[in-house]
Formats: sequence, C-alpha cells, structure tokens
Amino acid sequence: MQNRYIPAVQQLQRQYDLLRTEYEAEKETYQAQTEQVGIVKKIRQGVCWYPVSLSRSYYNSLNQLVVEVGRKEDQDVEHNFEYGRPVRFFVSDSGGRLRYFNFTSVVSYAEENRMVVSLPSSAALTELMGRPDLGIQLYFDETSYQTMFAALQEVMQAKGNRLAYLRAVFYGVPAQTLKLFPVRFPWLNPSQEEAVNKVLAAKDVAVVHGPPGTGKTTTLVEAIYETLHRENQVLVCAQSNTAVDWISEKLLDRGIPVLRIGNPTRVNDKMLSFTYERRFESHPDYPELWGIRKAIREIHAALRGNGQSRKDTLRNRLSKLKLRETELVLKIDSALFSEARVVSCTLVGSANRLMTNHQFSTLFIDEAAQALEAACWIAIRKAERVVFAGDHQQLPPTVKSPEALRGGLGYTLMERIVQTNPDVVSVLKIQYRMHRDIMGFSSRWFYNNELVAAPEVSYRNILDWDTPLVWLDTDGFDCSEEVRGDTMSRINRREAELLVLQLQVYIENVGKERILEENIDFGLISPYKVQVQYIRSLVRKNAFLKPFRRLVSVHTVDGFQGQERDVILISLVRANEEGHIGFLNDLRRMNVAMTRARMKLVILGDSSTLVRHRFYRELYRYVSERGKVVALKEIINEKAVSGTAGN
Repeated sequence: MQNRYIPAVQQLQRQYDLLRTEYEAEKETYQAQTEQVGIVKKIRQGVCWYPVSLSRSYYNSLNQLVVEVGRKEDQDVEHNFEYGRPVRFFVSDSGGRLRYFNFTSVVSYAEENRMVVSLPSSAALTELMGRPDLGIQLYFDETSYQTMFAALQEVMQAKGNRLAYLRAVFYGVPAQTLKLFPVRFPWLNPSQEEAVNKVLAAKDVAVVHGPPGTGKTTTLVEAIYETLHRENQVLVCAQSNTAVDWISEKLLDRGIPVLRIGNPTRVNDKMLSFTYERRFESHPDYPELWGIRKAIREIHAALRGNGQSRKDTLRNRLSKLKLRETELVLKIDSALFSEARVVSCTLVGSANRLMTNHQFSTLFIDEAAQALEAACWIAIRKAERVVFAGDHQQLPPTVKSPEALRGGLGYTLMERIVQTNPDVVSVLKIQYRMHRDIMGFSSRWFYNNELVAAPEVSYRNILDWDTPLVWLDTDGFDCSEEVRGDTMSRINRREAELLVLQLQVYIENVGKERILEENIDFGLISPYKVQVQYIRSLVRKNAFLKPFRRLVSVHTVDGFQGQERDVILISLVRANEEGHIGFLNDLRRMNVAMTRARMKLVILGDSSTLVRHRFYRELYRYVSERGKVVALKEIINEKAVSGTAGN
C-alpha cells in the first residue's frame, strides 16, 4: 500500500520516474527486436507481419493518405497491431537482413489479417509499391509515452485550479458529495442502485467496483444515462480500444448519441456509424470539402512544373481553397461534437487534436483498474469530476519492466482511491454469470465472501448429473513443461492434448446435435501464448471438432477479459520438481480465467507443482470439497489418450 501521507507531488514524481524506467525498458526491447530477433520469432510474438501485400490506397475523411495491408502467411498467429499504434515497413534482402524504411506510419484500423495504415506522404507510398519482400513491424510508441509524461508534469505543476484539487482528493483529501434524495431504479439490484446514486451524488470522484458477472457495464450505462439528465455531455474513456467499443455500443443500445474518437476494433456497420470519421464523411458539407482537398492536391502537383506567372495564379487560388477548407472542417467538427451526448475514446486518445478545447463536467473511465495512473491523468485534465469503474482484482495494467513493476507502476489510480477514499466506493455484489460453485472460490479469496449468485444462475448446468467444477490432476501422468527456446515461453504438450481430448469427450457426453442447436460455447484458456498456439493447432487438426470450431475460442487470459463462455477449460502448463509457477503467481489473471465460465469450469494442472503455493493449495482443496478432483494417472488408459487426442 502506498503511503497516503507522502505529499502528492512527491508520489507523482515517483510515478514519473517509474514511467521513465518503463519507457527506457520498452525502447530497449524494441531495439533488440529490431536488431537481434529473427523474423520468425517476431511473427510469433505478434509484432510483425511478413510477407505482406499492399492493395488500394486513398485519402480518408481526415485527409490522411492510407493504404490497405494484408498478411499472406502465419494467419493463425495472434498479433498486437491495433488502431493508433506506430509501425515501420521493411524489406528483407537475399541474406535475410531487414532494411527499414526511414518513415513511420500509424495503424488506422486492424483486424485478423488486414490493416489500414496511414502514411506520412505520397512519396512513402511510392517507395513501398511493387515490393515483393515487404513486411511491417510495430514501432516503439514514443507518442503515447510523451503524452503521459506531459500529463504527469501538468498535474504536478497544477496550482489553485480544479486539477490541483482533484490531485489532492486522489491522494487522500476527503472527497465531497452532494446530499441528494436517492433515485429508485427498480430494474437494478440494490448494490447497482446504490452505485448509481453514489455517482450522482459525487462532487469529485466515485468508484464502481464490479467483480466478474455483477453487471458493471449495466450499472455504468445507467449512471451515464442519469448523469446526462443533469449535464449536456460527458467523456467516456477506457485503456483499450476494445473496452471503449464495448461501453460505446451499450450506450448506443440505450439510445444515447455517441461520438467515437478513433477507429473501433470490432468493425461492423453499427460500430462504424458513430465514429468521427464516418460521421464526418456523412455530413452534407463533406462532398464540397472532398472536392476542395482534391483540388488542393492537384494545385500542389501543378506548382512543381509551371512558370512563375502561372504559379502566382495557382498560389492565389490555393490560398482561397485552404481558407474555405478550414471553414468547412470547423463547421463539420462543431456540428459533430454538438450533436453528441457522449464522446468516447481511449485515455491516450483524449489527447487527440480533435479533442483540443473540449472540456467536460464528468469523465467516466471504464476498466480503470487496467490503466496506468499516468494514462488516467491525460483524460482527467479535461474533467471537473471523475467516475472510475473496474475491478482491481482482475487484469492489472501491462508493465514490462520488472524494476518499474516492483516500484509500484502497476498500482493504479483506482486502487489508490479505493484505499484513500473508501466512502466513494460502491461494490456490486450480485453476479449473473456463474454457477455458485464456480463463483465461490473467487468470492472467498478476492471479494471477502461478499458475492452472491443470482437465483437464476445459482444452479445453472448443462447436464443434470454433471459437476460444474473439476480439477483434472496431471500429477504423475507424464505432463512435463518445456521452455520454448525462441520465446522463453512455456509449453506443456501432453497437457494441451489432454485438454483437447477432454473437450471432445464433453461434447460427446452432451451430444453433438444439442451443442450445435443450443450454441453451447467453449473457451480454452492458458496463461502462456505458446501453449495457446499449440492448443489452437490441435483444435484445427482435430477432425471431430471441425463442426464445432465456431463455438470454440482459444486465447490467453488477456484475450478473454470481459468475455464469458458456457464451458471453460484452463491449461495451467507448469509441471516441475522445483514447484516453480512463474507467471501463475499473478493471481488476478487466474481470477479472470476462472470467472469466464457460466456452467462448467475444468482446470488441468499438476497438483504436485501447484499446491506448494497457498492460492492453488486452497483452490485444489475447494474443488475437492465443492466439485471433483480427478487423478488422471489412476483412471485414464494412456494408450487410448494417445490414439484420440490428435484425431
């Protein structure tokens, strides 16, 4: 726990220094990836596509030159490309050496095997065209760090203004509230209703703490809806584009006009319709603006090849066109912002030039427990009061430097407020996702036994005779972990094969027809990327599973954040004589993994390795009491397993 009595500016300086450590570590990692790591490893790490092909190029509504990029190979490997991230193109010579182009581009949109990238100039496009050996790699994100550094500096230097006051509140000064008569919301449960009322009464800050399945998004949408009865417009942010998309879509479903700054990650007509870019293109004045911009580009080209008198005429026309262009841009921009009741973007995206000069009475930060403190301050600078929503017992912020992590960079602003101003916190306590036995251990370990399963889910099950909670104990069953040399990640092939076999057996027990008719879905989870990739390859090769592939998702824990499935199977991977569990020490990730399951949770793990840690020892004991522990070495014929798992 941070010391609340250390002056706020001193603690913020500590955050600044830790962020600088993280910055240097990530920059060093990028340089190592660029200079030392082979192209195959880069692809597996999700930071590179090679080879790629370029298709159409065009100017988008923001007057950026963009080009569509598609990857030709390794299409099953998860990647880390997403909107706003900087990238560099490269070519590979005959000796396998990479030569990077000396310009940086930015991802405008990315999906599984295609992305749209904005280029700095038409000359850059000319350099890229016709290259058969072209690749693209994530570049070090200098801009995001500089934006966070600038935000921290502004907060530290704030004096006598609202930002300085919020700094004091977030670092221990008691928050102020209004005395309001509570509003009744019959469609919410008591803890959700209390949370919405606390948000409405907050003058400075409120926290909605939403454990898994407790309806955090429902509560947050209601709080935003009610706030808009009192305020004209609010800002809604989250750390990731995916989280921004999710809350934005739910607000749209409630009938609230949303303006999304930045491109969505889940692209469909509904999502695109509220983006700034699409709305900009749909404005009645856009055709005139498009024509003016086309004429401006033509004049720039003509200026390179005409005599002086002709150039003077062209420059005079260019000046008038640019003036009209500015007028139209300002007019359209003003119209879009004035029509929106909610403006949504990522925390870093709140520093977008489109947001300049826009201030808000209230800022809502969703998934706030996943956001670095510095990122939160970027958006807080634009608000009079702040509402945090999230769960600090689930996924933490991503911190790559061990030194920065030990120093407390992963300690979030939401956690700080929970500890320094507990009276502003509302905990949601009724969960609507899980069978009560699946919920029970997380409730006990992470939430002071306060979670209650709603009656309609308490005993939900797929098979009447089934056990909702199972630990398949691989101890003594020749399931040994390996270190994948090119990534240093862990893999346990035998355990992965058993996981896929267990999936197949369960589908047979339920019945193939019923699985397809009722769309019973499955999540296969492992904390290790290499294990996930191996499981995914087993599922893809398994002929039996082919009709069910659309119902089977295979991801890391992070990939399942915010999602749920009827059946979850978890491969814990670690199996060694020393009892080392590495990444499994991050118990919050295990909390996320276990709480994705609605009706059945199956854990595969080597008890002799895992139960040396108190958490896994208690979990093992809980499963043996409330579910079923199956010792595989006692009941499975190894020959049968070997013959089935790879079908």
